[in-house]
Amino acid sequence: MRAINAIRMGGADVLPLVEGGKGVAVSSGITAGHWALAGGVGTFSAVNADSYTESGERIPQVYHAKTRRERHEELIDYAVQGALAQARRARDIGGSKARIHANILWEMGGAERIITEVLEKGKGLINGITCGAGMPYRLSDIATKFNVHYYPIISSARAFNALWRRAYSKAASLLGGVVYEDPWLAGGHNGLSNGEDPVKPEDPFPRVLALRKQMQAFGLHDTPIIMAGGVWWLEEWEHWIDNPDLGPVAFQFGTRPLLTQESPIGNTWKQRLLTLKEGDVFLNRFSPTGFYSSAVNNDFIRELRARNERQVNYSAEPAGEMAAPYGVGPRKRLVYVTPADLERISEWEAQGFVDALRTPDSSLIFVTPDKGQEILRDQTDCMGCLSSCRFSNWAQLEPEFSNGKRADPRSFCIQKTLQDVAHEDGTHSLENNLMFSGHNAYRFGSDPFYSNGFVPSVKQLVERILTGR
Repeated sequence: MRAINAIRMGGADVLPLVEGGKGVAVSSGITAGHWALAGGVGTFSAVNADSYTESGERIPQVYHAKTRRERHEELIDYAVQGALAQARRARDIGGSKARIHANILWEMGGAERIITEVLEKGKGLINGITCGAGMPYRLSDIATKFNVHYYPIISSARAFNALWRRAYSKAASLLGGVVYEDPWLAGGHNGLSNGEDPVKPEDPFPRVLALRKQMQAFGLHDTPIIMAGGVWWLEEWEHWIDNPDLGPVAFQFGTRPLLTQESPIGNTWKQRLLTLKEGDVFLNRFSPTGFYSSAVNNDFIRELRARNERQVNYSAEPAGEMAAPYGVGPRKRLVYVTPADLERISEWEAQGFVDALRTPDSSLIFVTPDKGQEILRDQTDCMGCLSSCRFSNWAQLEPEFSNGKRADPRSFCIQKTLQDVAHEDGTHSLENNLMFSGHNAYRFGSDPFYSNGFVPSVKQLVERILTGR
């Protein structure tokens, strides 16, 4: 394998190994601190991260306010305190010279307020801000205000071009790097555009080469590109390393740090990673953000798939083939469906799926009464964890604090499930919550490094990445 040399990133020489930020509460200050201590760039998730009492006990994120707007303020306070707690832990472990980044989602509820307050209160703790899930135009303004480097996450040269021309050209000196996140292989939310086929992955090399050419046109010859998604062994990327056409390149590891001794996920989750097979990670569009996302295909995902398949279109008045009356809800208010769909409804009801829930697209989905109550309860308990949520119809913009659409029961409360899977160990939790993962997670089971259930420390993982197989 080629020698892996340090590169210049964010004003410092570091190994070209970046820890990928995974929220909620999965990329912690502990993992980030140890990754930075090993010579790379440590990244903690600032997405509703955990905070602690003076004695070190985790503070559960319980919401007491009656309205969504008030709960949203509670969420922002939790997020600020949690990010500061993780930043301090990372800095304590990594030391003063460690490179520590905070990862945020631009579509996170209150994202700009949260990262601004964190940087104000945590001066000197954070070296860089990594941000994706949206088009974070204001990221450069925040970085300039606090003199920290910024790292936008994009999935095409076109997206970077738009960000540069609108905002980033005014803060070029603080652009520490550009994260290219493969929209087909990365875990979490994926930046697939409407013109890209989710079942036809493209080779990342031409896409990253196009990004470099676009960056060179802007004078960004030496600004690193950080390859994220699908990275496992660096020898598989040897033609990228020291490639004069690509320029300086670093590699981001998001999935592999899950299976380390310092990783905060439960032991059951870690053991599950060792059993995944190719194809077990499912690219779906159930997220309340509206983005595609990659997650383990467990009972949670299977229920969402089935829920979306038990769906028929309806009309408020008889129209064409939609002439068969059907009563919805306790008052049996009439809508009209096709005779064929009415037969399907009868079959679903015979199986216990008797609750019909309306979607924003003039369709009905059919669920059990227990699932229907759970969906309505989760929608009612919304705390505004996203800037706009299709599941609850929340939007953070005044005065309505609504996206103007009917809440969509085909999605789910992402804050609830990510908090649960991060903090509740056991098979039931893993099967009934969202488990984000990169598509290469199946390689845990076939990689000899993890033979006999071996779980490395972060230091051991980084050393193994540097030395190869």
